[in-house]
Amino acid sequence: MASASSFDIVSKFDRQELKNAVDQAQREMLTRYDLKDTKSEIELDDKAITITAPSDYVISTIRDLLESKVLRRQLSLKILDPGKIEEISGGRAKQVITLKEGLPEDLAKKMTKTIRDEFKKVQPQIQGDAIRVQAKARDDLQGVIQYFRTHEDDYPVALQFVNYR
Repeated sequence: MASASSFDIVSKFDRQELKNAVDQAQREMLTRYDLKDTKSEIELDDKAITITAPSDYVISTIRDLLESKVLRRQLSLKILDPGKIEEISGGRAKQVITLKEGLPEDLAKKMTKTIRDEFKKVQPQIQGDAIRVQAKARDDLQGVIQYFRTHEDDYPVALQFVNYR
């Protein structure tokens, strides 16, 4: 009898690629004519990206620039959760873009229910911020992966399939 195969459904991103995208956006900000003398900043920390600029129009321009760089680095825009643009001192504006990583518990429960309903021979199991999917046949696992790839737009996070054994 063949042993069970498995894989994990996770939502994470390559932090180095995101850092590269932010660096590229900063470099382009310094050379672009419409953004050169605006004293705008993009800061990346562990949980968020902060954009500071003289107006909300400049912030939206910088965010569009950042999103294009993120896409060029083959990262999903679903990892970015832009907050409201806030007015700060000196007539400047600020926007905090939260980074989404990990599957929220309610979404993980919804996904495991979907897997149980659609695929009878597969056993999903929530493990922290990931879902472990097990089955005896690898074809069943491939079916689950294919299902989530075709329905990727239904989920608010970027999904990856890792540890396929």
